[in-house]
This record gives sequence, C-alpha cells and structure tokens, in this order.
Amino acid sequence: MTRETGRPLVVYMIVGEESGDQLAAPMMQSLRARTGGNIRFKGVGGERMEREGLSSLFPIEDIAVMGLSAVLARLPLIVKRVYQSVDDVVAADPDLLVIIDSPDFTHNVAKRVRRRAPHIPVVGYVSPSVWAWRPGRARRMAAYVDHLLAILPFEPEVHRRLGGPPTSFVGHSIIQRAGDFRPGPGERSDPSGEGAAPVLLVLPGSRRSEVTRLLADFRGTVDLLKEERPDLRVLLPAVPRLRAHIEQEVAHWRHPPEIVTGEAGKLAAFRCAHAALAASGTVSLELAISGVPMAIAYKLDWFYRRIKDLNRFLPIASVTSMVLPNIILGENVVPEFLDDDANPQALAGAVRPLLVDSPQRRAQVEAFARLDEMMRLPSGAAQADEAARVALEVVVTPDNSDKNSD
Repeated sequence: MTRETGRPLVVYMIVGEESGDQLAAPMMQSLRARTGGNIRFKGVGGERMEREGLSSLFPIEDIAVMGLSAVLARLPLIVKRVYQSVDDVVAADPDLLVIIDSPDFTHNVAKRVRRRAPHIPVVGYVSPSVWAWRPGRARRMAAYVDHLLAILPFEPEVHRRLGGPPTSFVGHSIIQRAGDFRPGPGERSDPSGEGAAPVLLVLPGSRRSEVTRLLADFRGTVDLLKEERPDLRVLLPAVPRLRAHIEQEVAHWRHPPEIVTGEAGKLAAFRCAHAALAASGTVSLELAISGVPMAIAYKLDWFYRRIKDLNRFLPIASVTSMVLPNIILGENVVPEFLDDDANPQALAGAVRPLLVDSPQRRAQVEAFARLDEMMRLPSGAAQADEAARVALEVVVTPDNSDKNSD
C-alpha cells in the first residue's frame, strides 16, 4: 500500500476490554510522537483512548464479557458489533489496523477485514495464550495478522515453533512500574521477626464470574489460617466496579478481610504483604515483581470445565503450568490449584509456609529476583514506544497483497 506524501497516517485500533484500553492509550501517545503528530486514530476503545483523541465506534462495555455463560447472554449484540467494526474498518481504509487483546472479538474482526480488504496491514498486540491451549490458533493467526507484539519474553519462540505470525517481544509495562510494587524501608516486616503480624493478600479476580467462583473457597482458606494465626491480617484489593459485590459477599465471613480499592491502595497492600492467595492471571506477575510468594487458584467456566479433558476439542499445548511467573522462569515454583483441587484444605496447606521464613517462601522469593532481567528489553525502551516502533515498521514495509484468510 502506498501512502500519499504528507497525508496523516490513519491507524484503526480495536480493544475489547479495559486491559486493552490501558495498553492502547500509551501506544497512541508513542505513535503520535514518532509521526510528529501527523496521525489520525479511529476505532473501538475505552476512556483512556478517548482521552487520546479516539471517538469510539461503540462503548467497549458492549463486548467486555468473559466466560461462555456471559458471552451467550450477550451474543446477538457481540455479533452485531463484530460486523459493525468490520464495515467501519473497511470504510475507513486505514494505513494500519491494530487489534489489542480480547481475541474472541478482535481476531474475528481481523479475519473478516483480511477477506474484504487484504491490503490493510494488521498488527496484533498481546498474544492469545497459544502456549497454554489450542496451539493451532498460532498457525491460523498467520493468515490474518502480519506482525504480533508479545508482552511475554517466551512468546516469539512459541510462535516460531507453532508456525504463527512474525512476533516481537515489546516488553511488559509491569517492569517499568516495578518500583511501585516493591516495599520501601519498613513497609514489609520480616516474616521471621517475633511479634510481626503476617499480612495475606486475597485476590479473587477482576471479573465478577471469577470472584463468584473463588470466594467461597478463599473464605474457607482464610478460616483455616486464622485458626492457627489469629493475628493474621487479610487484605482484599478489589477493582472499584466490584467493590459493592465483594462487600456483600464477605459481609458474612467469620473473618472478613479489609477491602482495599484504588491503585494506590492496591500498591500499598502489595508492598506490605507477606503472601498471597490469588486467581490465575496477570496479578501473579505483579505479585512476583513485588516479591510476594503466592498460591494460585483457578476455576473454569462450567462449560469449559466439562470439556477440558477432551483434547480433540481443546488441544493443550506443552506447558506444565498456567502461572505466568512459572512459565517465564521455566520452573514451577508457584503452586497452582485448578477446579476441585482449589479447596480450602489444599490452599491453606500451600499458603501456610509462605507466611513464615520457610524453604518454600525462600524458593519463590529467590526465583522472582530473576524476573527483571528476563523481562526487560535489551534496549531499555518503554513498552509503548517499542510497540509503536514495530507497528510503524509494518506500515512502512507491508506485503499483504497475496494474503487471504482460510
């Protein structure tokens, strides 16, 4: 595709939930800086992207759902938004389409755009977890994604091995914010010190469905731990939109946790915590960067739970863990519990030694100390700036004329 000299670069960006909005906004800032402001944005985004000048085609709340039950309930609207997005991208004829996370939505848009307008370069930002399950998605992606921006250091090699699209590691924003998560003098007491009350973080997830599935077992775990350590302090950082729901759920606990909201409160809780009981997800990486040893639990949506062992439907890739620090480190140092294994007795048994100076605690803390070097870009560039740099290279040297979707 040849652009007219001096014409503003047109970039169409699509996100499907808040996490994508958080990645897209700083990337927009970097793209604007790298093009000297000669750029226009269109697409689907949230509040952060709108503050950067994007007028969203529709509210991302329409499509920001997770779990089969929630998706089915909103399926007609989601399908409508997919085709509305495709029509708008084709009509805009942008110099670049950037799809960010939320693959069930954004990749469905990109596949249809590739069929109707194969000349539009497509960059994917955040790889689907092909290393965990459904590895065949990597090869299928190569038909409609020209370049993939990965936020985990092992993902370029995974896509090379699985036949996925060209992939570049662009860094992870958490490394840039590591100082916010790490305790200053006096913020985290020595777990071996006498009289030091241990602090446990309880992190049941950022989505209502996750919270609903995990809270009962987390309550039982806290009850068991409090029987042995009455002085145990339990903090529950909650996303603001779920605070009322969580308050209602924990009001009847025998030992209700202290609920913390807001980013500053969450970071302060991380800096004083000795251990954590958490849902699987990005929070495990945040805890590791903070130096907080943890046990991870996850309970699948009812549908996926019933077919998880049927590999002919959901083939599993060759990983031995679903916990991000374990995968990055190549070592299963963080214990994890799935479905029925995520019960109070098992979780309490894993958390208990993490609250004191024990071999299990030391093993995790020592392993986490290696993450910085493994996740930092050699150039030292910020994630958003590296993402913008690679994306612009795709615009400058696109070669999409013969690409078509399966």
